[in-house]
Amino acid sequence: MELVLALCLGIGLSAGCGFRVFVPLLGMNVAALAGHLDLGPGFEWIGTWPAFACFLTATVLEIGAYYIPWLDNLLDAVATPAAIVAGTIATAAALGQVENVSPLVEWSLALIAGGGTAAVVQTSTVALRGASTATTGGLANFVVSTGELIASVGATILALVLPILCATLVLISAFLAMRWLTRRQPALATQKP
Repeated sequence: MELVLALCLGIGLSAGCGFRVFVPLLGMNVAALAGHLDLGPGFEWIGTWPAFACFLTATVLEIGAYYIPWLDNLLDAVATPAAIVAGTIATAAALGQVENVSPLVEWSLALIAGGGTAAVVQTSTVALRGASTATTGGLANFVVSTGELIASVGATILALVLPILCATLVLISAFLAMRWLTRRQPALATQKP
C-alpha cells in the first residue's frame, strides 16, 4: 500500500509539473520543510532552504513569463522537456521513500508514470494554448495561463493531502485529454486545403 500511495503522490505532482514546472517542486519543498513529506535518499536536497529560494524564484519567474503574450508560446518549447524531467524527479523522490523498492523499479515507474503524466498534461496545455493563440491572436492566453496555474496549485495540494484521489482525477483527465487530442487531429487534417 505504501508503494501505491507514493506512486499516486508522484503522479499527482507530475500532473502539476505538466501545468507549471516549478509549482509542484516548490510544494514538495514546503511540505518537506514542514515535516509533512519524507523524501527518498538522494532527494533530500529538495527539502532544503537553498532549494526553497531557487524553487520560489523559478516559480515566480515562470508564472510571470506565462502572462507575457507570445512569450508563453515560446516557453512551451522549453517547458515540455522540463516538465517531463520535473515529473520524473517528483515521482522518483516520492517512490524513493518506499523501502525495498529496487532502483530499476523506482526509476522505471518515475519515468513512465511521472514523466508520462507530465508529458500528457503539458502536451494538452500546449494544444490548448495554440488553439487560444490561433483563435484570439493570443488575447485569451492569460485565461489559459491562469487556469494552468490554478490546476498546478490544486494538483500539488491535492497530491500532498489526498494522493489516491488526485491520481484518480489525473488519470481520468489524462484519458479525456488524449481522447480530445486524437479527435482533434483528424478534424484539423480535413480543414487543410
